[in-house]
Amino acid sequence: MIASRLIQEEIMPLNITDTANEALNRMNEYKVSHFPVADNGHFVGVISEKDIYNHENLTRELQKEFIHFDNFYVNEDQYILDVLKLISDQKLSLVPVIDDKGNYIGCITQSDLISFFAESMSVDYPGGVIVLEVSVNDYSLTEIANIVESNDAKVLSSYILSKVNSTKLEVIIKVSKLELGSILQTFERFGYQVNASFEEDVDLDELKDNYDSLINYLNI
Repeated sequence: MIASRLIQEEIMPLNITDTANEALNRMNEYKVSHFPVADNGHFVGVISEKDIYNHENLTRELQKEFIHFDNFYVNEDQYILDVLKLISDQKLSLVPVIDDKGNYIGCITQSDLISFFAESMSVDYPGGVIVLEVSVNDYSLTEIANIVESNDAKVLSSYILSKVNSTKLEVIIKVSKLELGSILQTFERFGYQVNASFEEDVDLDELKDNYDSLINYLNI
């Protein structure tokens, strides 16, 4: 899935002619600590709450010569995992999305990402999570699903994460059983490396309360 599918179009950017006080008000309105800034629709950068409070005059306009902007953004055709990585690495509360001409078209918030992954991972359904490591050449979702189904369970969702400079993949699956013992034994019998397993359900409210747990859950 690409970034443009999760865009929050109703969050309009600040303009460089807006004041620092206006920026704080917009952050408070949307409950974020970062906000996009544009100049007549062209993306300028991201302003943080911390940088605003370091500003000497909160009534002054948001000009680059007066206040610091970060150049964090994603293009509309980038993958959602790229958005997640940027938010995680830079500790952002939102990420602006721009088109190929550098125009601001919307943003994606932490809450948007959490809701998307929670839905994709079937968080509302009870089940356990298994993290497998396989080589790229040996990966077969059909075989993985058959192993799960041979233990009277179903694969509710799956994610594949590639490792940098590696021929290995991590395959994260959620299955329809909380008791994973027999499934894990079968995977090991078929030569799969099990990196982790979780027999307790992951709750959406807990993910929202602790954003880092989502990052750890995806092992990014």
